[in-house]
Amino acid sequence: MLLATLVVATVLPARGTAAELLPIAGSVAVAVLFFVSGLRLSPAAVAAGIRDWRLQAAILATTFVLFPAAGWAATTLATPWLSTDLALGLLFLAALPSVVQTSTAFTSIAGGNAAASVCAASASNLLGIVLTPVLVAVLTSSDTGIDGGPVLKIVSQILVPFAIGQLLHGRFGDAAARHASSLRIVDRGAILLIVYSAFGAAVVGGVWERIAVGELLIVVGLCAGLLILMLVGTWWAGRRLGFSRENRIPLMFCGAEKSLTTGLPIAAIIFAGPMAGVVVIPVIIYHQLQLLVCALLARRLAEARSTPLNDRMSQSVS
Repeated sequence: MLLATLVVATVLPARGTAAELLPIAGSVAVAVLFFVSGLRLSPAAVAAGIRDWRLQAAILATTFVLFPAAGWAATTLATPWLSTDLALGLLFLAALPSVVQTSTAFTSIAGGNAAASVCAASASNLLGIVLTPVLVAVLTSSDTGIDGGPVLKIVSQILVPFAIGQLLHGRFGDAAARHASSLRIVDRGAILLIVYSAFGAAVVGGVWERIAVGELLIVVGLCAGLLILMLVGTWWAGRRLGFSRENRIPLMFCGAEKSLTTGLPIAAIIFAGPMAGVVVIPVIIYHQLQLLVCALLARRLAEARSTPLNDRMSQSVS
């Protein structure tokens, strides 16, 4: 659906009155998206996973320190071959929080500590609302347009709706759980609207005249490299820190994944006009890669967990 939306935005971008109304609709969609996120997030589930502070600290440090450092290094090396907006998109990707839904799902499939995954990813998203714009400004060492206006939009469109959702969780949280499939449609609809609006504006602004195919291939390669680096690095770090297998799994998935759901609304707020449509390209590419690779990895870990020890030893010998 994301790829189809990009195609539609390329062929039929909004113009005229529609282009003027889309940002308003996008702002409403962002507010609805985070209200629903606050409504669904159980404070009890977060509290259940927060007991292991060492694991939580390791995940947050990976998300907001190690990944941004790796992203900055990769972007610096590739800057001579990338446009300014694409390079900014890679830095923005590196500064994003983790994913709640898929990181928890993959952790559960692989036999890891799902409660810790829920806690870490949820805390990551809450902190990311504030830390992501700050990290982007620090990593770029320049004016990214993050001033009083975007800060006010972040508060009004993200923090306030999320807080209202949390306040109403006790009364309507069960209903939200019962209608999870319907709420997922709301989530995805809001994301697709934001993608269409941002990328359509970029197309009208001449994005395909400024970005070459070679640049996109470089971005794909960098995203794949960052994903592999973080998956391997977090698994190794978890072992060095003495974490059990059940805790290394959420460290790996939460530390390596980046949230499209949180990232696109923030990009639409802090980046102006057509720039937002280019900045989100690395985020969309990384999102597709992490879904594919992490799904395969979770399945492999689940199979390894269910294989008897003697069979695993025989496989290792062979």
